[in-house]
Formats: sequence, structure tokens, C-alpha cells
Amino acid sequence: MASESTSFPTSLTPSHSGLFLPAFSLWWREVVRFYRQKGRVIGVIASPVVFWLVIGSGFGTSFHAGDAAGQRHYLDYFYPGALVMIILFTSIFTMMSVIEDRKVGFLLSVLVAPVPRSAVVLGKVLGGTTLSTIQGIIFLVFAPWVGVHVGLGSFLLVLLTIFLISFALTALGFAIAWPMDSAQAFHAIVNLFLIPLWLVSGALFPVAGALGWLRLIMRINPLTYGTEALRGLLYPNSSSFALGSSLVALIAFAGLMFVLAFVMANRRTTRPAA
Repeated sequence: MASESTSFPTSLTPSHSGLFLPAFSLWWREVVRFYRQKGRVIGVIASPVVFWLVIGSGFGTSFHAGDAAGQRHYLDYFYPGALVMIILFTSIFTMMSVIEDRKVGFLLSVLVAPVPRSAVVLGKVLGGTTLSTIQGIIFLVFAPWVGVHVGLGSFLLVLLTIFLISFALTALGFAIAWPMDSAQAFHAIVNLFLIPLWLVSGALFPVAGALGWLRLIMRINPLTYGTEALRGLLYPNSSSFALGSSLVALIAFAGLMFVLAFVMANRRTTRPAA
């Protein structure tokens, strides 16, 4: 009996396979699940595209988009913001699957399995990150339309920036969704907090032209650094921040959000049956 008691925990000790295999399974499930729902795919891409075209065309040349080459129309300025919007929508709403999985009992079955919760967090977050990164890459097909032509090096940096924004927002969405049992409450948080986070990220208007108090909020907002990094890569010399500092801020934001998601997952306990 003594040997059995010592060997049992060893089999449950998280190893590389015990962490990455469950994480890979959850990651693959998120990807397959999303693309099987064609309505979600169309909605995630179409909504920001319509928003970009309507607002950009409506403002037109009424606003000075910037002095960088190619930024003569508001559509040019708004393009990085629309790209961030696609990433935001995909990252956040993909994490609604956490609430759905809890309702159907799938999440409980995962939690009672001999799987570390870090694997659950990693698999779900990477799944949402993959989806939002792919959606962002798809939106890049409009780049030549707004006069954006980037080399291989800049394109790789754009992909890195998209990935970091996606990872941070997906982890944030996971942390918000984990303690919730209602999709309505999740939508309320998104409308109250995350949409304003995007609005003051430099997506609609530049940081330099904002009022003093609003400029301070925009500089504190980590999403601003993602928007400005994309703008600087797509339109050289048009960003208000240096690319290096923006990437460092995004890496810190992504790391902090993943830690938050991990802490929230470990705080959640299953209520005992009455």
C-alpha cells in the first residue's frame, strides 16, 4: 500500500506531456469549434470591415490622417485600429466558450481529470490567440488597398505584434469569463470596459491630438501600444511611440494577463453538492 501511495501522485505530476498534450487538445478543439460555426467567422470579420469602411468613408478627407506616406485618407489612419478591433472581437468572444463549456459540463470533466490547470489555461488561451491571429492576418489582404506595402522583416514584426495583442486580449477574456456563469454578464463587461479600451487606444484619433487627461489615459492603456506598433509598421514614421518600447509594453501586457488568467483559474473552486 505504501508503494501504491507514493506512485499514484507521481503519475499525476505535471510533466511536459502532462502539460502540453492536454493544452494541445484544448487548443485544437477551440480552432475546430470556431471554424465549424460559419456565422461566427463571418461576423467577426465582417463587422470590423463594415465599421472600417463606413466610418472611414464617412470621415473621408475631413480629418488629416497623418504626414506619413500613404496616409492621405481617414481609411488609411483607421486601418490599424480596425485590425485591432478584429483581434479584440475574436480574442474576447472566443473565450465565451469557457462559459458554454461550464454549462454543458465539459469544463467540469476537464477540471476533475488529472490535468494541471495551467494546461487548461494554456490550451484555451492559445486556441483563442490562434484564431484571432488568423483573423488579423486575413484582414491584412486589405493592406494594399490603403497603400500599405511592407517587406518581409516588417511583415514578420506585424505578425509578432498581432500575436502579442491576441494573446494578451485572449488571456484577459479568459480571466473575465472564468468566474462567470452568464453570457449576458460577459457581454456587459465587454461593452462597459473592453470597447472603451479600444476607443482610447488611438484607433479613432491620434494620441497627440487628444486632451491632456485623455492623452494620459491613452498612454496608460496597453492596447494603445499595440495600435501604435501596427501603425508604425504599416506606415513608417507615423507612430507616436517607438516600436521597441511598444513591443516591450505588449510583452509585459501579455505576460501579466496570462498570470491573471492562471490565478483566476486556480481560485475557482467547485461548489459541493447540496
